[in-house]
Amino acid sequence: MRTVHTEPLTAAGFAPFGDVIALKEAPDKIINQGLCGRHHDLARMEFTEGRAGISLFDAQPRALPYRLEMMERHPLGSQAFIPLNPTSFLVIVAADAGGAPAKPRAFLTAPGQGINLLRDTWHGVLTPLQAPGLFAVIDRIGPGDNLEEHWFDAPWQVAAN
Repeated sequence: MRTVHTEPLTAAGFAPFGDVIALKEAPDKIINQGLCGRHHDLARMEFTEGRAGISLFDAQPRALPYRLEMMERHPLGSQAFIPLNPTSFLVIVAADAGGAPAKPRAFLTAPGQGINLLRDTWHGVLTPLQAPGLFAVIDRIGPGDNLEEHWFDAPWQVAAN
């Protein structure tokens, strides 16, 4: 079986696929009578017609090694995942290779990190590694088919590095 090893999620490593949503070293602005730091504009949200919506996803945890059989993408809008608990999750992404995912890359988030997947980015399904797998998801709500799936002829195995 083909294997992909996890790597830590960093802004530089993840940049071709989207944004890391996490606190900056210092807030952009101090607000609320000096008691709150605002870390501003952390994700490049992009949508074709429609609007941004906020949903809650409650995903069951998975384990490594993980069998990757399918990837999906959303051609009409970006999609952000923000964990509501301080746990890690697995993020699998791939560049496009003629309408199908190229070799996947697997990132392991640090507790407190979220991600924003750019529009039309191939990615695996939501994969928390511990319970509870509760996430706030910001994505496009609107008309049209915003989901494309690709099933691999031979699955990949995602293993810890």
